[in-house]
Amino acid sequence: MKHGQGKAAALPGSTPVVKPKLGNSSWLMLLYCCQLLIMLVFINYSAVLPLLRREWDMNNTQAGMIFSGYQLGYIASGVLLSTLTDRMNTKRIFIGAALWSATGNLLFALYAHDFSSGLMLRVLTGIGMGGTYMPGLKLVAERFAPAKRGRAIGIYVGSLVLGASLSLAFTGWMTGLYGWRIAFMACSGGVFCGALLSLPLFRGYQPQARPSCSSSNFSSEVIKNRPALLMILAYGAHMWEMYGMRSWLAPFFTTALIGWGVKSGQATGFAATIAAVMVGIGAISTAITGTLSDRFGRTLTISLVMLASTLISLCFGWLINTSLWLTLAVGLVYGYLIVAESPVFSTGLTELVAPGYLGAAMGLQSLIGYSLAMISPTVFGWALDTFRGWQPLPGINGEWGIAFASLGVGGLAGPLFMWMLRRTPESRKMADGRR
Repeated sequence: MKHGQGKAAALPGSTPVVKPKLGNSSWLMLLYCCQLLIMLVFINYSAVLPLLRREWDMNNTQAGMIFSGYQLGYIASGVLLSTLTDRMNTKRIFIGAALWSATGNLLFALYAHDFSSGLMLRVLTGIGMGGTYMPGLKLVAERFAPAKRGRAIGIYVGSLVLGASLSLAFTGWMTGLYGWRIAFMACSGGVFCGALLSLPLFRGYQPQARPSCSSSNFSSEVIKNRPALLMILAYGAHMWEMYGMRSWLAPFFTTALIGWGVKSGQATGFAATIAAVMVGIGAISTAITGTLSDRFGRTLTISLVMLASTLISLCFGWLINTSLWLTLAVGLVYGYLIVAESPVFSTGLTELVAPGYLGAAMGLQSLIGYSLAMISPTVFGWALDTFRGWQPLPGINGEWGIAFASLGVGGLAGPLFMWMLRRTPESRKMADGRR
């Protein structure tokens, strides 16, 4: 059988769903490139948050609420559209959602002028983004066998991490040249190109025949599936930490650079670049961690990585009064670790839920994960406002330390849920990433 002409591996217990025109590697790399472009609107708001906070006269809590509004839109569509992948053609959901997010972001560039309009239009952008990540992840899970799924999903998640990094870097660069509105328009153009580029992904794609799903079956397969629920709750703790960090990393470095004597305008551009590098390094870690989880098991890999990242969350904000180079060094490790376990959660979930209910399970994962991701940026901003000017010791600025520590405290729940999962009989079925 020639490469690229065979049937793709399906989830255990299901029938193949794809008659590929591309080989698995080529198909995965095309999806990778599509997501790089689609992700350009993902956290572009964070790159210009310091500018919009001044331009629209917002406090930190309001600035965080706009980011949280984006997550609210993501949740509203992510839960619905992930579940609908068990009923509808994933092609329509994926491409339609990408076009929606590009349009919502374009409207933000054209019409956002204050907190209220910015919040509303950012919610619209989030609604579109909710239909790309989970449906794309499901496509990968359907195509790759369990023994290779961790690595494949790790590469896929890496595209989103690198795309988030490009979202920051590209927006910061374009803002410095042409202003933030032109930068946002360019981001939307990239998403439109990504949607167009995704068309070959679905060449020959045929949706899997879905079993009839009653509410009682859904309850037993998803809601009452204790191992899957523990995996989803741990994912929620991970999202609390990761999205709080991502949304405020660029403003943190803007404040730090101004404190180190950099002019305000230059600090915003430099901070976006620094944040982009720290987010982007996670693209390496996701592929590595996904592969390691195939060998050493999902729960152990998640636990070790989350313990390391939460330790840094508890400490990172206090570095704002230290040297630039120390903060950069720790930040690179932080960026590497905080996203590293993302693909392992998704891979583990595919091994704990029956194939016909995977979309519904991913919908629940989106609901819990992005609900916490929606709250944490606002809590972070609230901590900054509440502890503004607080110095626990002379010369030690405590507001950023407390804000980042709030992320670490929430993240500690992840290893706890993994410990509980390891004690269930089902955890042995997913040991070493194999059934």
